Amino acid sequence: MAYKSFEELEVWRRACRIAVEVYEVLKDCKDYGMKDQITRAAVSIASNIAEGAERNSTPDFVRFIHIAKGSAAELRTQLYIACRIGILNKETQDRMIKELKELSAMLQSLAKSLKPNNLKPNT
Repeated sequence: MAYKSFEELEVWRRACRIAVEVYEVLKDCKDYGMKDQITRAAVSIASNIAEGAERNSTPDFVRFIHIAKGSAAELRTQLYIACRIGILNKETQDRMIKELKELSAMLQSLAKSLKPNNLKPNT
């Protein structure tokens, strides 16, 4: 997988979009503890993709992709809870959960493509 910068990665762009959406959806939320937890998890996804990509080490990048995937799962859990306690409506929760599941699948595919046995030799 060749790329010049993490900004070129569609998975990073989508992770940024979900973080921005989280901030927009929660801008009026008065539950500051939950809001802080949710926004931190959302920002963590894109941040870990970027940090891993800049490490210049494939094993490090794969490790950070898995951390980003964990943050996506954490965010999904928080969105389920936020909906149940009335912070989010069901439609917003469902849309964001769907995007996060797609993001997780993309992260899994990216990690798999970077594993040594999946890299194709230059010919």
